Amino acid sequence: MSAVVLGGVRRGRVRPRPRVPSWALKVVMAVTGCVFALYVVVHMIGNLKIFTGAEHFNAYAHGLRVVMEPFLPYEGLLWIVRGVLVVSLLAHVGAAPVLWARARASRGPHARTAMGLRSFTARTMPVTGVVLLGFIVFHVLDLTVGTGGVAPETFRRATTEQAFAYENLIASFARPAVAAFYMLTMLALFLHLAHGLWTVVSDLGVTGRRLRAVGYGLAGGVALSVMLGNILILIAVLTGVLS
Repeated sequence: MSAVVLGGVRRGRVRPRPRVPSWALKVVMAVTGCVFALYVVVHMIGNLKIFTGAEHFNAYAHGLRVVMEPFLPYEGLLWIVRGVLVVSLLAHVGAAPVLWARARASRGPHARTAMGLRSFTARTMPVTGVVLLGFIVFHVLDLTVGTGGVAPETFRRATTEQAFAYENLIASFARPAVAAFYMLTMLALFLHLAHGLWTVVSDLGVTGRRLRAVGYGLAGGVALSVMLGNILILIAVLTGVLS
């Protein structure tokens, strides 16, 4: 029967919501993952400019805010990048648990027994994802918004004439507890990014043993470079090399 009678009213059968195919969700994960990977690499390279000194680093931070003026308004490019990241984050966070649940359901009660690095990163993806999500919130409040209780008391907001990125970063990373949290997060980022990029290699249909090996090597190399580059800054601040 295509309809039922409830309380004398003929109603059509409720149709189930259309199910988003897993391949489409994997494409979403791959594309948004590549967006995040590109961003963290560029962000890390920009952060390494702190070794050029306060004047140059602050000039770099200020330059990002006024790039393409007057075609773009003040901080126009930054807001475009933030918008892309927010949309990518929502899509990534929305697709991830669905794929994880489907993979677990298809696997059934049979758990993986392999204990290699790729297996470990795969198992910890939900954990590292939650850690990184919390880090994003903390990082924005700490070095972008300058929220009291999160950011250092000496936090100074950028003006249309000058940025204080160097001073704010040094003051934040000089706090041992905050530095430890950043280091822990960089380890989580390495695990999450490495497995994510490894998965992208597979999801893009890369074939051939050598080509896949190169792809996996690049994925691990990018993740490792991002982790070490950011941790280098933390160590430099804690040891007084940067002050």
